[in-house]
Amino acid sequence: MASTFRLRPAVPADGAFLGDMVVEAANWRQGAARPRHEVIGGADHRRYVAGWMRPGDAGFIAEATAGGLVGAAWYRLLPRDEPGFGYVGTGVPELIIGVRPIWRAHGVGRALLQELCDHARAQGHARISLSVERGNFAATLYRSEGFAVVRSGVGRDTMVKRLR
Repeated sequence: MASTFRLRPAVPADGAFLGDMVVEAANWRQGAARPRHEVIGGADHRRYVAGWMRPGDAGFIAEATAGGLVGAAWYRLLPRDEPGFGYVGTGVPELIIGVRPIWRAHGVGRALLQELCDHARAQGHARISLSVERGNFAATLYRSEGFAVVRSGVGRDTMVKRLR
């Protein structure tokens, strides 16, 4: 399946799809799906998509070559007074990633993560952060791509990757 998708930069019109991917990321556990309006309606997750695309935002979209959007990874520079789950400091972008379930474990997430980290490095960022719930299989991907736990919270870990 790895050759059946391509990546492209995210654009302002991708905001609704990024919302879908926040829902996918929040609903990573099978059988524990919360409805879209509940996930996006809450301040905890709304901050990752509200007003997309602001200055400092960047991301990539995975598109199936047969058509359809299958995943996204993006980052935002969140302010200290409105931190995200993976906030580690001013000027450190926090990344969010979501992949449609049928496309998971086919290289989409890894390709998106690598592209986004390369872009963040090219933009001059020294680090990039994320938050992952304990038990989420994606943590193995993050560790294999150089992310390390810097803070453990209740049920979730904040991870950081040094980019230079």
